[in-house]
Amino acid sequence: MGKKNKKPGKGKEKTEKKTAKAEEKRSRREAKKLSPEDDIDAILLNIQKEEAKKKEVHVEENVPKPSPRSNCSLNINPLKETELILYGGEFYNGQKTFVYGDLYRYDVDKQEWKLVSSPNSPPPRSAHQAVAWKNYLYIYGGEFTSPNQERFHHYKDFWMLDLKTNQWEQLNYKGCPGPRSGHRMVLYKHKIIVFGGFYDTLREVRYFNDLHVFDLDQFKWQEIKPTPGCMWPSARSGFQFFVYQDEIYLYGGYSKEVSSDKNGSTSEKGVVHADMWSLDPRTWEWNKVKKSGMPPGPRAGFSMCVHKKRALLFGGVVDMEMEGDVMLSLFLNELYGFQLDTQRWYPLELRKDKSTKGKSKKNHDEKPPEMTVIKKTNEMEFAINEDACLDSDEDLDYQSNISDISSRVERHLKVENNENQKATQSVEKIPQSNSRIVLQSSESPEIVKPCGRINCCMVVGRDTLYIFGGMMENRDKEITLDDLYILNLNKLDEWKCIIPASEPEWVEESEDEVEDEDEDEDENEGDTEEESEEDDDVDDEVDKEASNGGAASLEVGDAVAIIKGEKKSMRRKEKRARIEQIRASLGLSDSQRTPMPGETLKDFYKRTNQYWQMAAYEHTQHTGKELRKDGFDLAKVRYKELAPILEELAVLEAEQKAEEEASAETSTSKKKGHKNKLQASK
Repeated sequence: MGKKNKKPGKGKEKTEKKTAKAEEKRSRREAKKLSPEDDIDAILLNIQKEEAKKKEVHVEENVPKPSPRSNCSLNINPLKETELILYGGEFYNGQKTFVYGDLYRYDVDKQEWKLVSSPNSPPPRSAHQAVAWKNYLYIYGGEFTSPNQERFHHYKDFWMLDLKTNQWEQLNYKGCPGPRSGHRMVLYKHKIIVFGGFYDTLREVRYFNDLHVFDLDQFKWQEIKPTPGCMWPSARSGFQFFVYQDEIYLYGGYSKEVSSDKNGSTSEKGVVHADMWSLDPRTWEWNKVKKSGMPPGPRAGFSMCVHKKRALLFGGVVDMEMEGDVMLSLFLNELYGFQLDTQRWYPLELRKDKSTKGKSKKNHDEKPPEMTVIKKTNEMEFAINEDACLDSDEDLDYQSNISDISSRVERHLKVENNENQKATQSVEKIPQSNSRIVLQSSESPEIVKPCGRINCCMVVGRDTLYIFGGMMENRDKEITLDDLYILNLNKLDEWKCIIPASEPEWVEESEDEVEDEDEDEDENEGDTEEESEEDDDVDDEVDKEASNGGAASLEVGDAVAIIKGEKKSMRRKEKRARIEQIRASLGLSDSQRTPMPGETLKDFYKRTNQYWQMAAYEHTQHTGKELRKDGFDLAKVRYKELAPILEELAVLEAEQKAEEEASAETSTSKKKGHKNKLQASK
């Protein structure tokens, strides 16, 4: 029932206003859909016309680095191992999507980029695949996205770039696979092998598990079809595909499954695959590979490549549904190895640089000058004799729990946010941030490490691992990266940032666009006629919940304010979300390499010593006491890395408990006061 004393004429007037507003939104949305910039056919035709105007190859020397992008391709030049070839990719700035068709060549020794412009180039694309053979680069498939992401065009064209002349040529041969993106393509001897991918028809998304082979000697396509009763991987995209000797390995991937409920309505559910397969290219037989060792957990958007007898895995994302239909995305920067000759997984932990031990001991009695670091560091002091700590449990006696670190350790930090506002705090917080943290005293140097990301480029050349670009999320913003990191795979001692990331570019949506999106979601949910005034109250509650639910992850400034008591108005919901995020992050990491809340270094190593000794053995091949010491060094580095996160969790939980107790006391006192008032009135 509506309100009884409803004023005459108000309902009709309100309905007319809402109808007029809905019509205005609908017309604005239609105009947006018909915008020329989102007509894919017209855009591609214009690009083709512009390409036809090019008459010769033009190479610009020493140009600025490529713009931020993900889903591009990066290859080692087979004619020159110190040159990287970057092509295509995409970038989203919050309002529009940009798809690139530019070709860059990067000289590793000179650290210089070249921009190559050639006639008859492929149209812009992302999520394509590229392989290099002899003096050619081969590119197949990919997609083009309209600026408003409303429409997609999937390619099925096959291109060849002559790396000597920078001339492109399109290869049109019968039997080419259908249009797709998210597929994978590898080179085996003189054959290019393509598997999987997806195709978006707007009405539905189709995933593939077909296998195609292109012979580079005969220039012929061939589809390998499964025989009855044979083993075969399920349809997927975004997996990884790599070659070792006479085996081709497939790992992971993503697809969607359609399910129906009792009422007949259908829904789609994303599936993250974590299975592994091997393909024999001589017989085209698939076999499932049993997981052994310490494999990574399920994830999507990771990258892989091969170095000698092992495959390397980096990055990826894990999505978790939290309370209140909040989706939490954890972007990973772990590095795993897969030993190809034994088919065994293991974590790749960086070796501790022995040369830094003497430096840290030498500087222990001196206060180092103030230093600025972008990544947080921890200045806890470990009073442990490392040479003798593994012979008995007594030598591993680390006295402090995480819960009382903040009371024992004095830290003097300055936090500079992006608006150059400064604050001083006594306890350091939150691990992920764009803010600067200035330490006045620190024993451990800055740890350089690429941030967690998805869809980055990853290649190996001359025993060096290269990681470029990709995408991550910070709250509700997508941050596309343009940084370049390298890692010496023989030493495995430290990451080096060759090209730092640019400032993220993000354009907030206007109110009209937000209203359009809301209208799209709600346009079929009932009539606008005969609505009561109570609906406005419901809308206000929804808006309030939406504004509260956006705080699944907190900024550094927020966390600092919590600790200092400067932001007392922060809602408990936000604090609970941050606590859940930390717990989820710690839980998703391998328990063998993650300290538990309240766990000392002694207990952590005692529980996980086999894991760390196994990881150390992959580096050093040591045995006995040396291996135990190497393992302890790795465990200590990991413990120090996560200590601030565990400390933050302890502080937030303590604050939450104190607030709950205070709230309970307030509620009790209010009840007593109310009772006294009733008695007084009587």
